[in-house]
Amino acid sequence: MRFELPGVDRPGGVVCLGETMAVLVPAEPGPVRAVGTWLRAIGGAESNVAVHLARLGVRSRWVGAVGDDAFGGAVLDAVGGAGVDVSAVRVDPERPTGLYVKEADATGSPVRYYRRGSAASAMGPEVLDRLDLAGVALVHVTGITAALSDSCLALLRAVLARPRAAPVSFDLNWRPALWRDRDPSVLRELANAADVVLVGSDEAQAVWGTGDPDGLRELLPDPATLVVKHGARGATAVEGGATTFQEGLRVDVVEPVGAGDAFAAGYLAAHLAGDEPARRLRAGHLQAAAALLTREDVGEPLPASVTAPLLDADAPTWAAAHLRRRG
Repeated sequence: MRFELPGVDRPGGVVCLGETMAVLVPAEPGPVRAVGTWLRAIGGAESNVAVHLARLGVRSRWVGAVGDDAFGGAVLDAVGGAGVDVSAVRVDPERPTGLYVKEADATGSPVRYYRRGSAASAMGPEVLDRLDLAGVALVHVTGITAALSDSCLALLRAVLARPRAAPVSFDLNWRPALWRDRDPSVLRELANAADVVLVGSDEAQAVWGTGDPDGLRELLPDPATLVVKHGARGATAVEGGATTFQEGLRVDVVEPVGAGDAFAAGYLAAHLAGDEPARRLRAGHLQAAAALLTREDVGEPLPASVTAPLLDADAPTWAAAHLRRRG
């Protein structure tokens, strides 16, 4: 699935800003205590989106900070190797690269973070001083960054301050463990300052007390586009006074972590291509399906032979589709 974006294919077409960490994932099924072999991967909401965008043919940059350590090198190799520009990533000589450990499971993946004092947590508004945002079509951020430190919150506020060089998309990405010692009320302020907001109905319910698209639009009146994800049921786009719902795809889920980032990338790629809301939502669902079919945070995109017919299929054909992992 690729999108033709003649007006976006410029240096740094989309800038994704936030923390990326090393990830340890069990190499075999079963209880974590019994796992003898672990795989090292990398993961971060914003870099996940950047990688997905690159694979969809959208020029992207990931901006963050890593430690001057083996994990930091692995992060740069992985993200850069996926076709993402990592030239603006700071390598911190004193602070470490963040780490998280997860247990892959189709019903959810328990995660333990080791990110306090990480290189990314030291980021602040000065990050913008070294970024050239000329010609950038979109800056993508998430609520995760706001929870990392006071300086990271200040960075997000600077990104969202008007006037600004480029439109901003904001994915709530609620992580309750990160907010135990911080005030999550700032998330409404940040989301309402964005141009495009993506939020899961369940996380919106937890943070703002409602996951209903109409209720969320009352809470967030200013973004031009509000996208509410309803899990496997589908997603709703609220834009220009109109509401569009697109049911989800049936997918044999291998592991769900990373599907939200994949949806965001698919949706944003179609958004930048100028597609109508229903097609944008389908693009999000298709990219999310690719992530659901793998244990990694970022899987390979579905083949064009699958995505091309489904993007413009009639409603019965879309509803009948059932995606399974090959092999």
